[in-house]
Amino acid sequence: MNKVSFKQKIIIIAGHLKKAMKYSLTFKQLTIKDFSILRASVLIPALVIASCTGGTRQATNETPTRGNIRIAVDESFQPLIDTEIFTFTHLYESAVIKPLYMPEYDVMQYFMNDSVKVMVTSRKLSDYQVQELRDSLIIARTTTFAYDALALVTNKQNADTLLKYHIVKDIFLGNISSWKEINPKSKLGSVRVIFDNAKSGNIRYFKELFEVSDSLPSNFYAVRSNAEVIDFVSRNPDALGIVSVNWISDKDDSLSASFTNRVNIVAVSQQFLNDGYFYRPLQGSIYDRSYPFVREIYLISRETWTGLGSGFINWACGEQGQRIVLKSGLVPATMPIRLVQIKR
Repeated sequence: MNKVSFKQKIIIIAGHLKKAMKYSLTFKQLTIKDFSILRASVLIPALVIASCTGGTRQATNETPTRGNIRIAVDESFQPLIDTEIFTFTHLYESAVIKPLYMPEYDVMQYFMNDSVKVMVTSRKLSDYQVQELRDSLIIARTTTFAYDALALVTNKQNADTLLKYHIVKDIFLGNISSWKEINPKSKLGSVRVIFDNAKSGNIRYFKELFEVSDSLPSNFYAVRSNAEVIDFVSRNPDALGIVSVNWISDKDDSLSASFTNRVNIVAVSQQFLNDGYFYRPLQGSIYDRSYPFVREIYLISRETWTGLGSGFINWACGEQGQRIVLKSGLVPATMPIRLVQIKR
């Protein structure tokens, strides 16, 4: 509702007073019923006017480039989102965005409980969640922001850096539990699979992909973050780690480069082809899906107005934000990609 001038307020209230005075000509003649009608006629319009002007004042405190908000982010995408927020808030100095990094399950809970208006995740809202929001008169808007992949990493002492798709699947199903079952010449013992968190999107992805309905095999272990997965794998020759490519894809980032130097990145064959080719999670193989474990990154908003959250999403999915995705080693979702094949 638009702001109402003081003069207009007087006219509105006067109109309601005129209606009320039809019941009585003077205050001395008012009955209790008449007084109730008069009081309602005056107070209700005044409260409506006050609430409307107050709501407008509150909404104008936040714009697509100004305000102070929190967003919930899957910890797997921290390197990319840190860079996006840093750049956006330096371009728009009146904007403050605080990212809350946590496992995917907690991200979803924060969003559904209205603790944040925007979340970054690899999981779309379920039909039930969409309906729950609609029942509250909220329409969630989901935008595909980038394409990520899940990488398998091994210790530098492990010579097995090529894995067939069905081998990976059998590990998750508990059909393979030792390195000798993968390579009879291996001197390593059991395969210890290390992932970031029991509530993470990384392990959920593989459980859904391989239809793991029961609990994970006993040789699967959760730590607390993608960084801890890499640290554990770098110190244990028998470990097989699962990390988001976002943590190891940016060649110009010192932290990403240090992680890459500490572990091997496993190449995996395609699911339905047995042509002898194996693919690492590089930009080209993520883009054409030749690497089998590719997923989407979504920016999801529940804002009921065009606020800072919407402004950040539009910017991140625009040219500047998508160039950051490209530079980070992931694949932009809204920007054309040109593949260049280099012959050696």
